[in-house]
Amino acid sequence: MIRHLRFLVPLIPLFAFSSWAAEQNTAVHISPAGSQNAVYGPVENFTGRVRVDPLFQPDNAMRVSGAYVTFEPSARSAWHTHPAGQQLIVTAGVGLTQQEGQPIQVIRAGDVVSCPPGIKHWHGATPGSAMTHLAITGMVENNGVNWMEKVSDEQYHAH
Repeated sequence: MIRHLRFLVPLIPLFAFSSWAAEQNTAVHISPAGSQNAVYGPVENFTGRVRVDPLFQPDNAMRVSGAYVTFEPSARSAWHTHPAGQQLIVTAGVGLTQQEGQPIQVIRAGDVVSCPPGIKHWHGATPGSAMTHLAITGMVENNGVNWMEKVSDEQYHAH
């Protein structure tokens, strides 16, 4: 009997993994478009009108959230950082983004902006165009963003 156990012991992690995998959600899930309520960015974190259309929230399998964010002309975020980074995919319009200490950059539909963890930056629309981006944000302990001071009009118009 003990001879047989030596062959089974290495398989214990496999049994434990299959038990864990069985507890995970393994079904494909579709969230119908528009099934989550849009919200407007709070005035303490945004200048101008900014609409956030949530797409998905983090779960045990993927610790990221996703949303379409639409900035009306001249609207912008406050300075902020992301503890686990963020990817922005511009889907419409023309926008601006700036990393602290760097020049403002113009972003357009099709551009991908990678915001590394802990880098202070802001993003928003140009004065003459709205801008929408898909934001995919990494999460650390249910936190995806650390908000800071607002971008002043002088900073915004420095491009």
